[in-house]
Amino acid sequence: MAQQLLMPKATAVWLVDNTSLSFEQIAEFCTLHPLEVKAIADGEAAQGIKGLDPIMTGQLSREEILRAEGDEKHRLRLAPPKVRVPEAKRKGPRYTPVSKRQDRPNAILWLVRNHPELPDAAISRLVGTTKNTIEQIRERTHWNAANLQPMDPVTLGLCSQIDLDLEVEKASRGLPRPEAAEEERLLAASQTQDWRSPSQRTPGESEELDAAAVFAKLSSMRRDPAEAADEDEDDLR
Repeated sequence: MAQQLLMPKATAVWLVDNTSLSFEQIAEFCTLHPLEVKAIADGEAAQGIKGLDPIMTGQLSREEILRAEGDEKHRLRLAPPKVRVPEAKRKGPRYTPVSKRQDRPNAILWLVRNHPELPDAAISRLVGTTKNTIEQIRERTHWNAANLQPMDPVTLGLCSQIDLDLEVEKASRGLPRPEAAEEERLLAASQTQDWRSPSQRTPGESEELDAAAVFAKLSSMRRDPAEAADEDEDDLR
């Protein structure tokens, strides 16, 4: 990535006001036209723009300016940056090595089955394929559909887990969450029309229900002595 001058017009204003460089030298360094630099010097252009010191920003050294002032043919050069900024990756189709291209249909099948919310564009970015291939695999019209096996693209090395999670999160925005679908619902009227809390019941109803439960439990635990003796004799026999 070629290094570029920051705020060229503001830098030109500072060079015009603080150096004896020629208009051609300033124009070439700031990527401006010499007439535009002359207009800045005459006050006809760049009015209200505050000059930017290129020495303070580290884009130009004092020695370079002095050398250019002594030689009109010398062209100013940007100082090398102290910090290297990595070049931004260009957006485009993902490159897939030749050795892994045969695994792309299996990865597409895995994505279609496990993440149906992903659009074709997201699958294309992850695996590096075409929408036509994705549609064929989704409709089982691919020429090798009978032999395809769903395989995780991360395991195959076709994409990273971070890229997959980002695409899934982006595709899931706006979709109802599972916990929202399992929200509590009102009971049917047939289940609540005869229901009354214990505080609303009459004393007779509560005592009747409790007594019936107690007697049922006692009758199951109590046995007749004659029946118990008969059972013991049967056991001895």
